[in-house]
Amino acid sequence: MGSLSLRSIRKSFGPVDVLNGVDLEVRDGEFVVFVGPSGCGKSTLLRIIAGLDEQTSGDVRIDGRLMNNVSPAKRGIAMVFQSYALYPHLSVARNMGLALQQEGVAAAEITRRVERTAGLLHLEPLLARRPAELSGGQRQRVAIGRAIVREPSLFLFDEPLSNLDASLRVGTRIELARLHRQLGATMVYVTHDQIEAMTLADKIVVLNGGVVQQVGRPLELYRSPANLFVAGFIGSPMMNFIRGEHAARLGADTIGVRPEHLQVDADGPWSGIISHAEHLGPDTMLYIDDAQLGLLTVRTLGDCASQVGDRVTLSPRADRVYRFDREGRSIG
Repeated sequence: MGSLSLRSIRKSFGPVDVLNGVDLEVRDGEFVVFVGPSGCGKSTLLRIIAGLDEQTSGDVRIDGRLMNNVSPAKRGIAMVFQSYALYPHLSVARNMGLALQQEGVAAAEITRRVERTAGLLHLEPLLARRPAELSGGQRQRVAIGRAIVREPSLFLFDEPLSNLDASLRVGTRIELARLHRQLGATMVYVTHDQIEAMTLADKIVVLNGGVVQQVGRPLELYRSPANLFVAGFIGSPMMNFIRGEHAARLGADTIGVRPEHLQVDADGPWSGIISHAEHLGPDTMLYIDDAQLGLLTVRTLGDCASQVGDRVTLSPRADRVYRFDREGRSIG
């Protein structure tokens, strides 16, 4: 079991409120990802769950058990940090089994768990090596393995892939998704990378200013953002926002259109000059300056013939125009 319940979690550092009443339910076996900009409170919330920081008020329950005054070692959790935090003088096998040894687990059981975990993570050939002999991706897999051998109720990940280069991030992300399916474990994961969030999560929690903005499945947040912040944060490139007369005609203070829902059209209602083009192979990103609308981003086909300096007209897909009121809340 590995359910998690947060009730009215608040955290202040002196006069600064970092978390402002967070409520959340995580079911056993879910992969939940916290996303948001720097300083939104996502890492602080994870540290409170782990017991590394103490909340100012509110309750943390793991498997229904109140954890407010329980030490990190007794919460049944394992945490993987941004830094690998491996002991350089120990082998991979000893790094993975050290916490079990400190807990007094029998040597035969430690060996069994380390070997089983090494098999899950394809680390068998590396068990005798030391961290200096490993690549960054291998070190991160060892850090994940060190968490798995403890057989925790709950896995906590604090931006574990941020130190890896792009290709290693993709490979390790796939490994994490596979691992979650195999273990069926509950995982709570913090990242600033929305691609990680969209591809790994069963459920995404979007935080801003210490407040939960929306909770939902990845495509639910993408297709039905609750407010302007979520609409602008989820999706890359970000949604185009338009205010003024064009929004007012649709009964909104602001309208939003995602780059892939804007089409270059000879009879489109909007027009502008292409100021920049990014040719990415399968896609081309066009950045179009309009005197009234500002800078718009359009995602189009990779073999798009339009060039910098061309004047183009644009049509938004009518069924993909998002409307927001003056407070930034989604309308309809």
